[in-house]
Amino acid sequence: MTLTKEEEQQTQLIGHNDLAHKSLLQSDALYQYILDTSVHPREHEKLKELREMTEKHPWNLMATPPDEGQLLSMLLKLMNAKHTMEIGVYTGYSLLSTALALPHDGKILALDVNREYYELGLPIIQKAGVSHKIDFREGPALRLLDDLLKDENNKGIFDFIFVDADKDNYLNYHKRVIELVKIGGLIGYDNTLWNGSVVAPPDAPLMGYVKRYRGHVMELNKYLAQDSRIEICQLPVGDGITLCRRVI
Repeated sequence: MTLTKEEEQQTQLIGHNDLAHKSLLQSDALYQYILDTSVHPREHEKLKELREMTEKHPWNLMATPPDEGQLLSMLLKLMNAKHTMEIGVYTGYSLLSTALALPHDGKILALDVNREYYELGLPIIQKAGVSHKIDFREGPALRLLDDLLKDENNKGIFDFIFVDADKDNYLNYHKRVIELVKIGGLIGYDNTLWNGSVVAPPDAPLMGYVKRYRGHVMELNKYLAQDSRIEICQLPVGDGITLCRRVI
């Protein structure tokens, strides 16, 4: 995705100083400190290879940042997760983070409308020795989720579900995945602070794609805050991630 000069200037207004990362931290130096001190030294060599490959792709803003990948990895290990789902794969940084965190017999159901992007990262995932954990399915996720829900045996079987796909369908995803994650399991929604635009005034000069999905993200946030089936924790990691623990 190529930004115009005007759009680059607009990113300054909503808190980004460096588009190479997706942190909402106001200081690039502070974010770089986090990466240099706690993230990059611990990053698996194949994750680094995948990250560096993806940084050269024109749609690299869709990639999961490495500090968020580190967070997901730790959560999965703390949960002893074995059966996960990912909606929205892109080149697979979060997917590889998950696959490396799961035990040898762990499984990830990966859904994306674009196999081409997934296959860019697949050779690196294969070299990491974890491709056997991944069941990639191409197509609209809502349709695939509806197919899963037709079988009662699929309900409540996932330990963790990570959603990082089309923001205008986030609420539709939630209404489905809440039935697929087990009680005590987690759902993670990425980009829930949406470039900081969730607190921007209605007439703020936002970039087109930010403005287009801002209302959908805010709608999801409001819904999650009131959903009695879950406990939530919204974190300012990356572009914002909301963790939802299913309780009923």
